[in-house]
Amino acid sequence: MEDIFVPKSTLKFLKDLKANNHKAWFMDNKERYALAHESMIQLAEGILSEMGMLDNIVPKSGKQTLYRIYRDVRFSKDKSPYKGSWSGNLVRATRLLRGGYYFHIEPGNSFVAGGFFSPNGPDLKRIRKDIAADPQTLRSIIADPVFQKTFGQLSGDTLKTAPRGFNPEHPAIDLLRYKKLYCRHDFTDKEVTSPGFVGKVVEVYLHLRPFFDYMSDVLTTDENGAPLYNE
Repeated sequence: MEDIFVPKSTLKFLKDLKANNHKAWFMDNKERYALAHESMIQLAEGILSEMGMLDNIVPKSGKQTLYRIYRDVRFSKDKSPYKGSWSGNLVRATRLLRGGYYFHIEPGNSFVAGGFFSPNGPDLKRIRKDIAADPQTLRSIIADPVFQKTFGQLSGDTLKTAPRGFNPEHPAIDLLRYKKLYCRHDFTDKEVTSPGFVGKVVEVYLHLRPFFDYMSDVLTTDENGAPLYNE
């Protein structure tokens, strides 16, 4: 996977698209789009291939992993028809393995992330109850030197106040306020366009394993620690 990375021409296409975000320009540059799209498919295939040997990932093709570059403008004030980035996701398979991986390629703003981007209500409540009962387990994970070096801190949208049913004075209220829980690592344009990029992405993803193991344990057991699923 040493030779799989994002061509500089793909970043240049995205930069030009951002400056010319309208259909006429896009149609005039359809060949550039096709080449850039193919490079992203190859990147996604490389990430899938590597992660498929290290984790149980829902089977997809590289193309299926990618989000469309076309924006849904129906409910947005911004009517720009195209995104200025490419992104995709990998989902951990089965109910026993929770969470997902994400990658985002954009000039000056490329990153990978992993965690729980839109947890459903019951899952989020279960996570909060476990944190309230034992905040030290999660604190130890995010305080680990490898985690700190890779991600810095836990990311995600938070409530301004305590979630319903939880004490605003709880010592772990900073963790309980999270609505999304994920970890992010940024890459420079030079890193993205250099050989070995896929390997660096996979290395970052692997540093998520303690976080995922904790969340999987929480979300597949009840409050007494009994398993919820038999698979």
